[in-house]
Amino acid sequence: MKPREKAPQLELNLINGTQWVMDKQDPEKYTMIVFYRGMHCPVCKKQLESLRTHLDEFIDRGINVIAISMDTEQKAKKTGEQWNIDSIPVGYELQEQTARDWKLFLSKGVSDKEPELFSEPAIYLINKQNEVYFASIQSMPFARPSFKDILDAIDFIEDKDYPARGEY
Repeated sequence: MKPREKAPQLELNLINGTQWVMDKQDPEKYTMIVFYRGMHCPVCKKQLESLRTHLDEFIDRGINVIAISMDTEQKAKKTGEQWNIDSIPVGYELQEQTARDWKLFLSKGVSDKEPELFSEPAIYLINKQNEVYFASIQSMPFARPSFKDILDAIDFIEDKDYPARGEY
């Protein structure tokens, strides 16, 4: 999957009891999808809590946001209760094949705290035509892009009418 290509279909239940469907998103500018490893990951907690502090800035820029993991409904709801992420839509039970369709790295748990299989982190910006504009896909939980840097990049993109890059 390259920039300017159609993003794979994505349909998930959210911890608030609603359903999120990629094709039904109608952002003013972009949809930002944050794939996270799951409740077991302290780096994910820090990342999503940072996202929450910047959420209004994304919304003000016309960007819909969702965080998604392969966690079970029970774990995802517990994450929503225990982490300071109350205003972020959180999807759960991302299926293995869907994770592969999104080109996510998958890992097997190496401790009792980790699930048997989970996806590694990634951030995607999807444009209004459901095409990939930006992708940051990681094989490890460390050194994730900051949301402040992403906001600055979005400002630059919008100011310069910067095209998606990396399609070749």
